[in-house]
Amino acid sequence: MSDVRLFFKIADRLNIDSKQVTATVGLLDEGATIPFISRYRKEVTGSLDEVQVMQIRDEIERLRQLESRRAAILKSIEGQGKLTEELKEKIEEADTISKLEDLYLPYKPKRRTKATIAREKGLEPLALMIFEQKNIDLDTEVMAFVSEEKEVKNPKEAFQGARDIIAEMVSEQAEAREQMRNLFKRTAIIKSRVIKGKEEEGEKFKDYFEWEEPIAQCPSHRMLAMRRGEKEDFLILDIKPEDEDAIRLLNKQFVTSNNECSKQVIEAIEDSYHRLLQPSIEAETRMMHKELADTKAIQVFADNIRELLLAAPLGQKAILAIDPGFRTGCKVVALNKQGKLLEDAVIYPHEPQRKVVDAQHVIMAMCAKHDIEAIAIGNGTAGRETEAFVRKIDVLPKEIHVIMVNESGASVYSASDVAREEFPDYDLTVRGSVSIGRRLADPLAELVKIDAKSIGVGQYQHDVDQTLLKNKLDEVVSSCVNAVGVELNTASKQLLTYVSGLGPALAQNIVEYRNENGPFKSRKELMKVGRMGEKVFEQAAGFLRIRDGVHPLDKSSVHPESYHVVEKMATDAGCGIEELMQNKELRKGIKLVNYVTDTVGLPTLQDIMKELEKPGRDPRKSFEAFAFADGIEKPEDLRIGMKLPGIVTNVTNFGAFVDVGVHQDGLVHISQLSDTFVDDPNKVVKVAQQVTVTVTELDLKRNRIALSMKSDPDSVPIKGSSAPKKEEIKYDANDMGSALAALKQKFGK
Repeated sequence: MSDVRLFFKIADRLNIDSKQVTATVGLLDEGATIPFISRYRKEVTGSLDEVQVMQIRDEIERLRQLESRRAAILKSIEGQGKLTEELKEKIEEADTISKLEDLYLPYKPKRRTKATIAREKGLEPLALMIFEQKNIDLDTEVMAFVSEEKEVKNPKEAFQGARDIIAEMVSEQAEAREQMRNLFKRTAIIKSRVIKGKEEEGEKFKDYFEWEEPIAQCPSHRMLAMRRGEKEDFLILDIKPEDEDAIRLLNKQFVTSNNECSKQVIEAIEDSYHRLLQPSIEAETRMMHKELADTKAIQVFADNIRELLLAAPLGQKAILAIDPGFRTGCKVVALNKQGKLLEDAVIYPHEPQRKVVDAQHVIMAMCAKHDIEAIAIGNGTAGRETEAFVRKIDVLPKEIHVIMVNESGASVYSASDVAREEFPDYDLTVRGSVSIGRRLADPLAELVKIDAKSIGVGQYQHDVDQTLLKNKLDEVVSSCVNAVGVELNTASKQLLTYVSGLGPALAQNIVEYRNENGPFKSRKELMKVGRMGEKVFEQAAGFLRIRDGVHPLDKSSVHPESYHVVEKMATDAGCGIEELMQNKELRKGIKLVNYVTDTVGLPTLQDIMKELEKPGRDPRKSFEAFAFADGIEKPEDLRIGMKLPGIVTNVTNFGAFVDVGVHQDGLVHISQLSDTFVDDPNKVVKVAQQVTVTVTELDLKRNRIALSMKSDPDSVPIKGSSAPKKEEIKYDANDMGSALAALKQKFGK
């Protein structure tokens, strides 16, 4: 099939014009990146956004793989001399890999099967005779196939061999497989049961010891939980419809008479289903639902990572960062406005040392010495206690904000090669504190240094396809980095790596050039960097900023290829580019239609005008300070009915986890996210969102906290009690089991 036909297929599937598909695929084939295409080639693609460009890329890859497999199958069957016009037509019309493989199955080289052995014994003519189901004297006909020489000792063995052949024919019939596949989709039940003797060891999978539900209704998180239980040898899973329904469907297709031959066919069909078809289609169904579950889980992870990466930055401030601890003390670092480490210290304000006064003096001295504007405190062990300690230092200026920072992944960064390269002379504790402070100043710039899987906002991320997960997360990180833009003269190698067109090698070359030659003075200077060709420059330049560049537009997202357009605008307005950027009235006088050319259209011109208004604008939200409720520092401080401020730390298919400042996230089940029905938690909450929640249930023994975002939660407060009565704990076993599993995965407890 030609690419043109593929383009029409994609256009129809995505409901866009085929010209847009053709142009986008052309750009992708030339090596253009998705951020570049969606941002700087709007005239070519018809203003397709990143999501649409990704969909086109995925579809063309899928269809090209399909075409490649189709060609291979046609060549194989033709080589066997078995390619009829009817079969060729069916193969050319097949629109999925499964349909292609079904058609190829009878011709596919296979290992020695029962049917193969029967054919070797010369029983295929008997099988075909029986399969025709004509009224014949079968007992007489079979005798012609009984032969000591061919190891068919009696009619019974002949009939068995014939049925083996028929069973394989049934299992390889494309229409039968498609009907069976559809039956599994519609009516299959997934059943899980515990392996005998593993009840105690597999306690964490208790919810699935005796569980069944229609596979079509099984949510992705439950599928992944059960598969993990199976993988760890605690559960046995079965996925299939009722046997009677499946065999009835096959009989309807293949049984055409009511005679002795038909009886043999019916027996062969039952064997075919149990021995061949059911295991094959169940394996397909498992794979399909695993892929669906993976896709959903990966998308949840990707959505959460995007929100975390695009969280509001505090900006360039002098920050005092504290990694809290009890016995080992709190590690304190002072960072300047560029995130450079100026000083570090260890204080012991908590038990067992409790050197409160000394700790206060250290904090006050470092704040005064380095003109500190904000204090970042990690939200891990001793986080709330350290926050309370800092807030009680009365002499600290009120202008210094004290902010709790999610420290997930900071320990991973501390022990990484990246951290060792940045701070070779400091230990893990200092590096962790630096990471906490920097992620307050600019979450994106700091979090790109950490493997996205370690940030703690996923759902069953270790159970999904790791290649797909990595590709998706890399894609999200790249999208975020390019959406915000990167300051060329201060960006780390890790941040530069994700800039459109660059990658690790060029990022390293840029940093080395910068170290040897000083700050870049213009975007054009990038061409002096080793291995920086014209094509790479085209892809990357618009996403790199130079705050004090030679050319005024170097600090903007206007691509260098469009500088001449702005220069002409300024000339026509009788002013310089700087004045045009600063003077709103001058910009109002510009008529964009006067600057439309064959290569520059209104979409690009409109983007240019937005950028001239706010050069290098940051698309992220403005920072809002947040504080947990005073006096609520551990689960025992909670009471049912309490309303508390919280931060969303993770969003899953079954709800959202919220940090209320007690070292244990609570779960807002999907049914408690809103007063109205919610089908997707991501439509209501996002990671890093500030919310108000009500404590509805507590199970302190198992560290479970149930929360609600409803205006009038169902649970009633129990006065004077820190935990609900036993009969008032109303956890939904299905979803709370998943919630507990997710909590254990996140916290390792």
